[in-house]
Amino acid sequence: MSTPSLNDLIELGAISEAQGLQGQVKVRPHSSEPVALLSSKLVWLSLIPRRDSGVAVSTEQASLTQYKVKSAKMHSGNVVLALDGITDRDQALALKGARILVARDAFPKADADSYYWVDLIGCKAINLQDEILGDVIDVTENGAHGVIAIGDAQTKTIQYLVPFVKEVVQNVDLPNKTITIDWQ
Repeated sequence: MSTPSLNDLIELGAISEAQGLQGQVKVRPHSSEPVALLSSKLVWLSLIPRRDSGVAVSTEQASLTQYKVKSAKMHSGNVVLALDGITDRDQALALKGARILVARDAFPKADADSYYWVDLIGCKAINLQDEILGDVIDVTENGAHGVIAIGDAQTKTIQYLVPFVKEVVQNVDLPNKTITIDWQ
């Protein structure tokens, strides 16, 4: 398999530590429900700078390494991965800090009325009065629910922080990249 474009890969977490003596790695997931990370059969590891750092990174600059996932499980809020070819603690420790990326097309299908946050980024936010509020720049979690940051995608300037709850989010139309919200 050829190295995919960075635009096709989604960062799901980072390796924080080795786990045990058999070469497993402890991954700090970016999501509280890391379904895609737990179900992935292949992952890419990278120590490249984050895309939002302002530095343009090409796949040629990125030293992406693909690994088969032998096993994945939750443990104390982290995901523990066993990767093919990583067989001892020293090899696992050498991966500390590496970002875990997965091809977007490898994600499991989302349930009805469920969305991968990465798919919401870039959507136009429109209120019930048909006014464009801006683009979804980021999605974060505050513990109780998701929060979408809406603003100018070019400058990354946030204008609104909107709770991603049924009472506010009226419709998500991913094919047309729009989110209708009850927001004045």
